[in-house]
Amino acid sequence: MSRTVLERMTARSPIGIAIVDTDLRFVWSNAALERFGGGRAYERVGLRLAEVQPGLDADRIEAQMRKVLETGVPVLDYEHVGRVRSAPHRETAHAMSFTRLEDDHGRPIGVYYTVMDVSDRHRARTRLALLDRAGEHIGRTLDVRRTTQELADVVVPALADFVTVDLLDSVLRGAEPGPLGDGSVPLRRTGQQSVRPGVPEAVVEIGAVASYAAGSPPVRALVSGRSWSEPRLDPMSAGWAKAVPGGRELPADALGLHSVMIVPIRARGITLGITTFFRRDRQDPFDAVDLGLAEEIVGRAAICVDNARRYTRERDAALVLQRSLLPRRLPDQDAAEVAVRYRPADELTGVGGDWYDVIPLSGARLALVVGEVAGHGIDGAAAMGRLRTAVRTLADLDLPPAEVLAHLDDMVAKSARQEGEEPGGGSVETVGARCLYVVHDPVSGTCAMATAGHPAPTLVAPDGTVTRPALPEGPPLGIDGQPFEAVELELPEGTVIALHTDGLLAEATPDALCRALARPEPSLDRRAQRVLDALAPARPTDDVALLLARTRRLPGHRVASWEIPADPALVAEARKTTARQLGVWGLDELAFTTELVVSELVTNAIRHAAGPIRLRLILERTLICEVFDGGATAPHLRHPRTTDEGGRGLFLIAQFTQRWGTRFLPDGKVIWAEQSLADPLG
Repeated sequence: MSRTVLERMTARSPIGIAIVDTDLRFVWSNAALERFGGGRAYERVGLRLAEVQPGLDADRIEAQMRKVLETGVPVLDYEHVGRVRSAPHRETAHAMSFTRLEDDHGRPIGVYYTVMDVSDRHRARTRLALLDRAGEHIGRTLDVRRTTQELADVVVPALADFVTVDLLDSVLRGAEPGPLGDGSVPLRRTGQQSVRPGVPEAVVEIGAVASYAAGSPPVRALVSGRSWSEPRLDPMSAGWAKAVPGGRELPADALGLHSVMIVPIRARGITLGITTFFRRDRQDPFDAVDLGLAEEIVGRAAICVDNARRYTRERDAALVLQRSLLPRRLPDQDAAEVAVRYRPADELTGVGGDWYDVIPLSGARLALVVGEVAGHGIDGAAAMGRLRTAVRTLADLDLPPAEVLAHLDDMVAKSARQEGEEPGGGSVETVGARCLYVVHDPVSGTCAMATAGHPAPTLVAPDGTVTRPALPEGPPLGIDGQPFEAVELELPEGTVIALHTDGLLAEATPDALCRALARPEPSLDRRAQRVLDALAPARPTDDVALLLARTRRLPGHRVASWEIPADPALVAEARKTTARQLGVWGLDELAFTTELVVSELVTNAIRHAAGPIRLRLILERTLICEVFDGGATAPHLRHPRTTDEGGRGLFLIAQFTQRWGTRFLPDGKVIWAEQSLADPLG
């Protein structure tokens, strides 16, 4: 084939072609190579690549040529990214192939290479890689501020040299953004990044208010919800000066910023803030492709920000609900010394449904409760509140532990059936809930307990011995309606009863709990804190509730008890005996009301009940009067008319005492009444 034909073929080829000698100097090139800059073909002859294209990394390209000269192995599709003379302000990508030229004896005489502009393909691949990176690194947490910082970190330096992210204050609080006016809009800087260490271009710091003037580009983008760009920016212009937060002066490091894009952060039709992109070191300005890429990345980040905002709102509401439902303070009582620790779950898991309670009962007794529901967030907190309220209501009825759980189980199952029958009825949070109910009696020293799907409490004897009672574990609430069994133990004074929810042992073992409880501490409060710190992480994955109670016994001289025969004539003797005991206790001012209470309760027992009758007085924080009888019917408070001759007994008791009630025993019942020691009239 003639040289003329070959030259015509190469002249019409869209691919740049060149030949260099063994010294890597140009000896020939086609016309297509001129499109990449560096002069006409005859001007290249005798020059090296670095002299023709000073903006390229010529050393790397010539290294490929030398490799081909030495080995004879062609290098195909070698991609190089840089700036050529034909486009000095924009990075271009070229695919180059190198082949060794040999003479008739196989000796190398130069390199033949081709060049093809693949900038569009390179930019498309870069954009896809950046989008993939954004999807991988943005939104890894449910923290609004961290998500916006992840956005800034991803796009620098791949897309911009300096980026700021500003959000509305309402978004940071988890609230819905309100309507935006055209005036000055205060935002808060939540993320920023720069190619330069320390972000020297920043005007405001992270967490500071970024207040933009009315009519400035950031405000226009925020209010309209549409992106704004300025390919050629003059930072010293009067128009851009309004876009500097708070009217501050730009630092010297920001004066070289020459191109800007402002993209609103929008999700579900709501504008949450703005992201501003700048270029300084990269000379090519932002174009329409860059703006589209920025909008795609910010749009993905906006969904993550809005998810984090909505989560923040729900978690804050659930925390408020949870804290309002948990006891604000422990009740004053003498049955046990109590210490409580509660550690909510971290932000990734959300608020759970664990609860604890300390409930004073009649007869100076004390109920200790821990429980947990399966749900999280507001639903879990609400379900916890329903169960805690139900437990308190059942405790006020003075039911034994097994009966409390049986009624609670029936309530949960009935509620689940009702919710399941309603249209759209879904999962019921209380089904499968677990509860441990313990009652300590400081008069007798007995402790009764029952459990619904919850482990038994851990007991620490006064000598430090740690045991766990053989308590039958009943089914979780609302599961199968099986009966619950209770266990009653007699505990030495000073025994520590440890109740906890599952979160305490999420990363520990029961043996570790026993070792932590066995270590002596000067106070129960410090022991509870040490156990929590030893077993539960600072940010647990589940709520942790720990309740410790060190039992007390009421001294014998603060309890008085008498057997009373069923003879109405002996009611007067019961009043006298009561008055003498009050005199011993120094409570003569309570004699009148107490004699009235004793008279009415003993008379009712003699008149309406069967079996033995026993009167007991307990001096605790209140004066407690109890009358035991063998009857199974509870008395009812009546409001007698003025013409009625009877029926005023319980009405008078209700008026003169602090509270009164009835609790049932296996062999009868107890009617009790409490009087305040501070107020003789109750």
